[in-house]
Amino acid sequence: MTSPTPAPALSAAARTALDLTADLPLPALEDLYRDLHRHPELSAREHRTAGILAGRLREAGYETAENVGGTGGPGVVGVLRNGDGPTVLLRGDMDALPVTEETGLPYASETPGVMHACGHDLHVTWLAGAADALAAGRDTWSGTLLVVGQPAEETGTGAAAMVADGLYERFPRPDVLLAQHAAPGPAGLYAHTPGLIMSASTDVDIVVHGVGGHGSRPEATVDPVVTAAYIVTRLQSVVSREIAARESAVLTVGRIEAGTRHNIIPSEARISLNLRTQSAEVRERMLASVRRIAAGECVAAGCPREPTVTVGGDFPVTVNDADTDRRVAAVHGEVFGAGTVLDFGPVMGSEDFPFLAAGGPGGALPYAYWFVTSTPAEVWNAAAAEAGDDLLEQLAAVPSNHSPRFAPDLATVGPGVRTLVSAALEMLAR
Repeated sequence: MTSPTPAPALSAAARTALDLTADLPLPALEDLYRDLHRHPELSAREHRTAGILAGRLREAGYETAENVGGTGGPGVVGVLRNGDGPTVLLRGDMDALPVTEETGLPYASETPGVMHACGHDLHVTWLAGAADALAAGRDTWSGTLLVVGQPAEETGTGAAAMVADGLYERFPRPDVLLAQHAAPGPAGLYAHTPGLIMSASTDVDIVVHGVGGHGSRPEATVDPVVTAAYIVTRLQSVVSREIAARESAVLTVGRIEAGTRHNIIPSEARISLNLRTQSAEVRERMLASVRRIAAGECVAAGCPREPTVTVGGDFPVTVNDADTDRRVAAVHGEVFGAGTVLDFGPVMGSEDFPFLAAGGPGGALPYAYWFVTSTPAEVWNAAAAEAGDDLLEQLAAVPSNHSPRFAPDLATVGPGVRTLVSAALEMLAR
């Protein structure tokens, strides 16, 4: 009879993380999450959320500063100095979205037209819980913790604003940055990719200039609505006919606006679109295509002048430092067990976290960024029953980030704290 194979011994980081998070105050953390969810705040206006996070950091013994980011938003920074060792930055974003909630939750948003539809309320809860646990267990590690509550992630401006406001001059410069994001998928999985994990995002606005007039006399006008419709239709061919199949790209027309009344042909129409790309070359090719198509359709329609094409805000690609991400993925595998850590590969979503990692005058900093799946079991099981065994079909069947029905499972509160604690301990000295 053969003896069973003994379980591998846990690393010091995994063992300590499990010890420090064994008795998390889960009811209190869940209450914090519900409170944040009830009171969402839009980008750069997260004053209540920032105040709550700052208060918790002070109580835990962190040197705490508020309003880091200037007009870019009320960023929070907590510093816990604990002897010699690396400086590790933990980041959680705080802003909500202009979405009307449809979850029906008893703790649904009480702010009309605003909702935590992306999980940033969960991120703040995870960050606060991890900061408390690491402060309480400071005798198990040495180094410096930099806890950052970041505003305005959804607009892509908050991280850069904090760096511009002296984040790395006023506070210790980190050796490594760590962050995570709630994502759809059966709760209990942790997605790591050692390299490109999220795409770049670029906003583009087009104004079509026509000649307005009465709806009864279209021959006396140049109708910008019709021209805008042709532009929107033609744009659909950019990815399918101009981008190689081996490349990943998405072009979405998110808004088209024109006119004021049924019988008035307006003098202009506005189109807003978003590009998702994973390389600078594809981004530039798509922008050139957008400009060419818009200009060509306006010429074909006889518009009085060329369209105005404005390239707006953008998010960079998110590229994990491979060694850092592998170390964090390994400790997560120890903490949560076999089969819980996986590599989904790059996704088309975008983040402004790399602006924090750009590091300001001192240069780029290594980082690891990962996903925590958060779909409640009953919701996921219902989707699985409907979609079958196809994972992509299942993901499409559950509410995702930015959906008015996005509602993470409260069971992820504890594990999300544990992911941050174990990742930080893997990077800190022991």
